[in-house]
Amino acid sequence: MSLRGPDQVERLVALLARLPGLGRRSARRAALKLLQDPGGLMLPLAQALHETAEAVRPCRLCGNLDTQDPCRLCTDPARDQEVVCVVEGVSDLWALERAHVHRGLYHVLGGVLSALAGVGPEDLRVAGLLERVAAGEIREVILALPATVDGATTAHYLTDRLRPSGVTVTRLAQGVPMGGALDVMDDGTLAAALKARRPV
Repeated sequence: MSLRGPDQVERLVALLARLPGLGRRSARRAALKLLQDPGGLMLPLAQALHETAEAVRPCRLCGNLDTQDPCRLCTDPARDQEVVCVVEGVSDLWALERAHVHRGLYHVLGGVLSALAGVGPEDLRVAGLLERVAAGEIREVILALPATVDGATTAHYLTDRLRPSGVTVTRLAQGVPMGGALDVMDDGTLAAALKARRPV
């Protein structure tokens, strides 16, 4: 017996299965839950998705996602405007914010350098970071990049590019495991790693 549903249901399952952490089976269960409560769950979700897609944009300064540009983090006067934490993606920024360990600004690179994937400096938001540092208001750049070969390569590249500016460049301390992604680490590990950062 086939478990295929109508085309609309299959399309919904296929779209849900593209989300991180949802395989085909989990996507089918999620779709069934939505279909069983269209008025209370599916339609409000559809409305929220539509409104969010219309309202949320990347911040032109840091790359965070927000409904305002510059984002709330960049415009928060309580944040340390002289310290910028460089992260691979928005999920890493959100992980650090969740842990409440960084009170400065951020810069989202949008990835890391990768020879295998063909990702070079021009594919990342490196130029924007260099412009922010060149403006002269930043005294420290924290490289909070993944503890992977590509993350280390990116950190070395950025260190070389930032060195002539005279800005202090630091990296997260050990404690972030090799191959580890920031957005899946516990708050304690993130806090310890950020507090024990060191010059590179």
